[in-house]
Amino acid sequence: MPDLSQSLLKIAVLAVPFLLAVICHEVAHGLAALAFGDPTARDAGRLTMNPVRHLDKAGTLVFVLTSLFTPFVFGWAKPVPITPHRFRHFRAGMLVVSAAGAAANFLLAALLYPLYLYLGSLPVEESGLFSFFHEWLFTLAMYGVAVNIIIGAFNLLPIPPLDGSNIVAALLPRSWAARYARLGRWGMAILILLLASGAFGILFRPLLHFINSILSQA
Repeated sequence: MPDLSQSLLKIAVLAVPFLLAVICHEVAHGLAALAFGDPTARDAGRLTMNPVRHLDKAGTLVFVLTSLFTPFVFGWAKPVPITPHRFRHFRAGMLVVSAAGAAANFLLAALLYPLYLYLGSLPVEESGLFSFFHEWLFTLAMYGVAVNIIIGAFNLLPIPPLDGSNIVAALLPRSWAARYARLGRWGMAILILLLASGAFGILFRPLLHFINSILSQA
């Protein structure tokens, strides 16, 4: 059985950076779609940082359960509605809109990293109010960097329904893209299998080493 107090602490620490990461990810998709002429996400009120508009019940439940019982935390927000046939340029629109979410996560990680280094360089007393807030902000920035890199990389995997599959489909010839799209029916089963088998830990091990190396600079 997991240590409940440690699991609850992990949820409390990860919740803010995880929410920020997935919300920015979805808003980026919607903004990119709007730039290509599709206002569906805007009209649905999804171009907002209000977490209530983005929370997905199943994704939130999975986040809590994986935080409690597994070392690999997993979850998702409600996907923004996109109407691809409204894009001015369909293939370019699909490519840019699909890549926008991961790009937003990598950008957010890049913005949080200097804050993390700066907070890590500050001399801090062992106790006191400043020490508490410093430690809190430092931890949020640290997990913000890690979570955004992981979510961005995860979504680039070429497994339906992840964004990477749409990027691949946009780059393939139409006949190949149609065949590739048929894999979508097995996509969720593949993701669950990879998660349950621990394959994600092996697959992302080089990325985790990279994250550990840059976070050790503080």
